Amino acid sequence: MDLNNVLSQLETCNEQETEKLLLQFNEENSHTFAFEQKEESLRSKLCQSVLTVLGKQVQPSCQKTCLETLRILSRDKHVLSPVATREGMLILGRMARLNPEEEVDDNQKSVQEDTLLEEEERVVVEALKCLCNVVYNSPAAQQVSVDVQLAHGLCKSLRTASTWNHEVGLFTLRLLFLLSALRPDVRGVMRRELHGVKLLTEVLEHTLDVRWVGPYEAASPDPEALPMPAEDNERAMEALKASFNLTLSYMGGEEDDHQFRLIAAILRHLLMQRTETEEKTEEAHSHAVNLLNNLPVSCLDVLIDMPVQGGQEKYGGKNMDVIQVLLDFMEKRIDKQGSNYKEGLTPVLSLMTEGSRHHREIRRFIKAQVLPPLKDVKIRPEIGSAVRNKLVRLMTHVDMGVKQMAAEFLFVLCKESVDNLLKYTGYGNAAGLLVARGLLAGGRGETQYSEDEDSDTEEYKTAKPFINPITGHVEEPMPNPIEEMTEEQKEYEAQKLANMFDKLSRQNVIRPMGVRPDGTLAPLEETLCDAPVDDSGSDSD
Repeated sequence: MDLNNVLSQLETCNEQETEKLLLQFNEENSHTFAFEQKEESLRSKLCQSVLTVLGKQVQPSCQKTCLETLRILSRDKHVLSPVATREGMLILGRMARLNPEEEVDDNQKSVQEDTLLEEEERVVVEALKCLCNVVYNSPAAQQVSVDVQLAHGLCKSLRTASTWNHEVGLFTLRLLFLLSALRPDVRGVMRRELHGVKLLTEVLEHTLDVRWVGPYEAASPDPEALPMPAEDNERAMEALKASFNLTLSYMGGEEDDHQFRLIAAILRHLLMQRTETEEKTEEAHSHAVNLLNNLPVSCLDVLIDMPVQGGQEKYGGKNMDVIQVLLDFMEKRIDKQGSNYKEGLTPVLSLMTEGSRHHREIRRFIKAQVLPPLKDVKIRPEIGSAVRNKLVRLMTHVDMGVKQMAAEFLFVLCKESVDNLLKYTGYGNAAGLLVARGLLAGGRGETQYSEDEDSDTEEYKTAKPFINPITGHVEEPMPNPIEEMTEEQKEYEAQKLANMFDKLSRQNVIRPMGVRPDGTLAPLEETLCDAPVDDSGSDSD
């Protein structure tokens, strides 16, 4: 379709002709996502012409068609200058019913939303889609969004979430997510002035149909109930993403503690639910884990404190159902072939590490699942299909963040005791963590844990003297390669080995290291200087 022809016709045609012309353009370009560079100026002019039409009093059907055209054009970030203006953003905000200056009380707004005609709803949805594209693709539009207080309109819309059409809710939440992700200053305003966290919590509560049976305890989902509808799940995930942005790096105060605990309880409810597909359930759980990581660790007791539903006696009456869900989720992420461990696995490892560090019952439950008492120590710790084996393998992963997180998780389960950790992993797998923590000489981490002792099995006690501390397992007896050598041959081989090390050291291929008294690594010559001198055999007076 010739854009010059479209632009010339738009200058003279009436409303019906404009709608017909743009409908044809929309049909031809509905699946176009890459545009020709040579027509950029023409598409920019078309954006301006469409905005001019939207600025007039036209029928909803014409508004919808114009917005569809603008949505298609907004896929190209190079033609958005006419839209990324105060006038352009105010027009789209008005179409999406987000202009904060339009003061309407909550009851009246609710009636308006309930009585929206289907065509008017489509206008709102198309305007929201346009705003999502424009805000995402144009830094200038992001700044104008701040100037026209788009965030105020979005938060105002959240107050009517219970009356939303699905797509209105979905794209309102998506726009809020984009704006809060791209503009940290808006994030702060939403959090402090507009009560965004509270409003999003209410959206989640309504979307997930939470029924409270205690201060921070939601009724358990019926095992026979149908899975969460796909539309509800979509909106919930957008709300979780937006909530993640607003709680990111936010410490909060005592007044926020109630809100954070409420969020934790809602997330527990979500984690105990299932959606229509396994893939969508995993995605929802991933967003829930991300948001839980933003909450103060002191609020995680809400996950296991269920006075009404009750819990397990051996864990102090705490309910560990959701911790089991998190463990299952972690194992699925470990087993997922070709997945990005940094994004997919480290959040849940971090959550369970901090939960175990600060909540004794959580640590005891997870340790029983992940590090049960050792019996068979004939196999190396990293070999096998148990959760422990998978985590030990991660301790030598190529990604530094992944290996550190897996090692820290196991270290905390061992109450930050070097001896306990080595028992389950072997020195070779744990060396990276011990170097980073300055614990090569043994000892404990800084966190104080309860004094309950770990009991070893009889099998482990019997095998312990024969375990190779480096590999963490009992090795088959190996023939001694120097057994049949003469003393002269042994001396020759030792000198040869020393010369090889010396050569590699001089060429900076390797650097001999030693352990300081404080357990940290240092060049060998420094550690020799730091070594204490034994004067017991001195002849001095």
